[in-house]
Amino acid sequence: MKAVVIGGTSGIGRALALGLARSGADVAASSRSQESVDKIAAEIEAYGVGSMRISCDVSDRQSLLALRNSVLQQWGVIDILINSAGMTKRVPSLEIDEALWSQIFEVNLTGVLRACQVFGEPMIARGFGRIINIASLSSFVAFHEVAPYGASKAAVAALTRSLAVEWASSGVTVNAIAPGIIPTALNRKILDSPRGHELLMRTPMGRYGEAEELVSTAVYLASRETSFTTGQIVIVDGGILASGVNQ
Repeated sequence: MKAVVIGGTSGIGRALALGLARSGADVAASSRSQESVDKIAAEIEAYGVGSMRISCDVSDRQSLLALRNSVLQQWGVIDILINSAGMTKRVPSLEIDEALWSQIFEVNLTGVLRACQVFGEPMIARGFGRIINIASLSSFVAFHEVAPYGASKAAVAALTRSLAVEWASSGVTVNAIAPGIIPTALNRKILDSPRGHELLMRTPMGRYGEAEELVSTAVYLASRETSFTTGQIVIVDGGILASGVNQ
């Protein structure tokens, strides 16, 4: 299998890229930082599989096209796309300016659409593809003072379902993973605050998750055997959304 992981050099994306490599896939993990792309490629190749060293920016369609065309030229096909690029910022809703709102939506939502269009096209033409988006618990419930992030991730869930329905007859499945509370560079400041303690209290397992705990779900959704699974948002959250009262 040949995989592309956008936002694959850090956090959840990095864990999924390495997890796919351990499962035997050739993986091109990409992000804006060429240095980070080079580093993750070496880690992927250490598992005895192929990689590529091409940076991209989800805000730039031409850079996504360049990545796609290079992968197709070298590997011939793209079986798997994982969209893991994201950003957030905590700010009271009355203080959100339109520039910040647009920036978060550009990365978290429009970037996902852009990547799905660019990489979905050859998948549809071939009649096979596995697309996995990274949603969020905020696709389902609200978190205090992160309205742009929550709105963008709710839209990612809706986009996932829409593309799944539209592309189902073409052999392309589109699903998403909604992680629970997993410490990454994106949320570490938030977790080192009273909010982090509240989130821990609300998690029935009593701990934060680890990015590696998402790998088996991604491998499942990326496999050929999931040909009848599409439009699903798979929640991996330690029981948060299932929970009412924990004590």
